[in-house]
Amino acid sequence: MFALRVVVVLVLSISALVLQAQDTIVWRDSLDAYWARMDAEFADSAHSPLKSEDRQVFEHLHRFPAEHSYCVEATFSAVAHAEPFAMKTSTTRMPMYKVHGTLTFQLGDREFSLPVYENAVPNPAYAYHLFLPFTDLTNGEESYGGGRYLDLQAPLGPTVIVDFNKAYNPYCAYNDRYSCPIPPIENHVDAEVRAGVLKFHD
Repeated sequence: MFALRVVVVLVLSISALVLQAQDTIVWRDSLDAYWARMDAEFADSAHSPLKSEDRQVFEHLHRFPAEHSYCVEATFSAVAHAEPFAMKTSTTRMPMYKVHGTLTFQLGDREFSLPVYENAVPNPAYAYHLFLPFTDLTNGEESYGGGRYLDLQAPLGPTVIVDFNKAYNPYCAYNDRYSCPIPPIENHVDAEVRAGVLKFHD
């Protein structure tokens, strides 16, 4: 009986490892597809934020190595009746946003909470779009000094997968003709988020 239990435990352990490996492969394939789409957009003259001279030599966006530990499960807490506010940008433009809720998650052994935003002015094109800007301790060194962005899709459930490996730069990191939201101070991660896109020029 003891030997049978040992065999059952071993089988279950091996099955769990196989499933974990399959999940990792699916995650990596999805991440590769995401960045392939981004690279194609940047290479396309009709959609690229790059200046013409930069686009001519563009090959792909440089990124931190993919790291699954930066793909985190966050707890979502909705905020009801949030007041609209004007978010600062890299120009004088002040788009109106409101807090949609808060995402709480672990990075390493530390817990962080970041507000996630929605457009305060209804726009059918962005009806389900949620905006998660953030700054971290890599800004100005390995990543863009103005912070980076993540996109999420409404509605959010009680738990949300936040993958910092998909963090991208605002367009003004590539071209100063753009006006880009500046992440509010509440959206600072007091740690190095060594995932996602790197800064464009050293």
